[in-house]
Amino acid sequence: MDIQLSASEAQLFQKIQEAASVLGTPAYLIGGFVRDRIIGRVSKDADIVCLGDGIELAHKVASSLNPIPKVHFFKNFGTAQIKTQEFEIEFVGARKESYSPESRNPQVVAGSLEDDQNRRDFTINALSISLNKSDFGRLIDPFNGLADIDAKIIRTPLDPDITFSDDPLRMIRAIRFATQLGYRIHLETFEAICRNVARLKIITIERITDELTKIMKTDNPSVGFDLLFRSGLLNQFFPQMCALAGTEMKEGKGHKDNFYHTLQVLDNVAARSENIWLRWAAVLHDIAKPPTKRFEPGHGWTFHGHDALGERMVPKIFRQLKLSMGEEMRYVAKLVGLHLRPISLSKEDITDSAMRRLLFDAGADLEDLMLLCESDITSKNEHKVRRYLQNFAFVKQRLVEVEEADKMRAWQPPIDGIEIMELFNLPPGKEVGVLKTKIREAILDGVITNDKTAAMHYLLEEAAQMGLTKAK
Repeated sequence: MDIQLSASEAQLFQKIQEAASVLGTPAYLIGGFVRDRIIGRVSKDADIVCLGDGIELAHKVASSLNPIPKVHFFKNFGTAQIKTQEFEIEFVGARKESYSPESRNPQVVAGSLEDDQNRRDFTINALSISLNKSDFGRLIDPFNGLADIDAKIIRTPLDPDITFSDDPLRMIRAIRFATQLGYRIHLETFEAICRNVARLKIITIERITDELTKIMKTDNPSVGFDLLFRSGLLNQFFPQMCALAGTEMKEGKGHKDNFYHTLQVLDNVAARSENIWLRWAAVLHDIAKPPTKRFEPGHGWTFHGHDALGERMVPKIFRQLKLSMGEEMRYVAKLVGLHLRPISLSKEDITDSAMRRLLFDAGADLEDLMLLCESDITSKNEHKVRRYLQNFAFVKQRLVEVEEADKMRAWQPPIDGIEIMELFNLPPGKEVGVLKTKIREAILDGVITNDKTAAMHYLLEEAAQMGLTKAK
């Protein structure tokens, strides 16, 4: 073959060739698998296009495998899928597509291999390998995709305005591939993206967010966000983030560009963690700076309360982007709300009580919070960064010391609500909540130690002041 294959891959494609030959259906390996093999990326998904019935070919191939895999097929779309232990293979008949301006769903008719390659999004994805006996393994490259791989360029096979107008999601896919592969988008292709951003409105937010997630999972997601921003695409679905961009000068005082600061924080987090939700916390940690921005004469620009407002903005943004509204959203909102706390604790006179409260509020997410906050230390002034990191190291050490002494991380009240109700013969209600809060605050403030004996003694004193007595 003109591409490198493992023994099992070669055996599989040989079986596809044999099945296609029996059916008299020319078949080709096309798209991402071919591209990835050429550039040395691992890929376990293979697309087979045939000049005939893709579903019939899938059943014929499946019957030749051991064990025989189940064929999942979709008659309306003419596609079929089989999964082996190593691969997921999709079969489809070659297609020719035409689009209407109002929809990204094309009108599809049977076509030739050339028609099928013409409808591909980018030259590097239009590469195909013949699986036919006469020229088995031959690379077919009608749009110089190999040259674009060598030059690390993303460009469309045909007129980019038509390509992007037909399926506007391809604009974000261009940026996603550029980010994943470390390629650049060809100038004419990028200019066409800028001209067609309004077409994105016909694409569902779920499909947009799926591509955005793939960008966020890359090693340097800032590349994709920068391209989304400069093209105008980001403003189509995430205007709150675009509002972070820009600087302003007044009375000789300016502030940093919070959009590009956010991208640096995102890359810093990405270098330390693959946790996609921690990366979302990086994206959203300063999201409320635009609405909280104020200029104080003699002092400069302030963003007071952007942490608290940002925490309240997270659910709205998750709903807008159709992201998970469950535990993941609450995790991100929590980190956004707490992201200023650790750095504020770097003052020398900080109390153990403040440390306890951070341990209590962060709980099991403390390490992620600290990673986010450390990633948030960005400046062109190396001395300033060094000083902040030294202060931050001090905070981390102090948190370790307080946690070892007070065990606040997975804190559970030494006396719970049921015990309080039984102790004073109380029904569920406000008085029980007040007493629980008093115990918690006393422990956090260091008034009592975090154990049951101290808590019980304190509880009896506080209950007496409220006129409560122990049940007999």
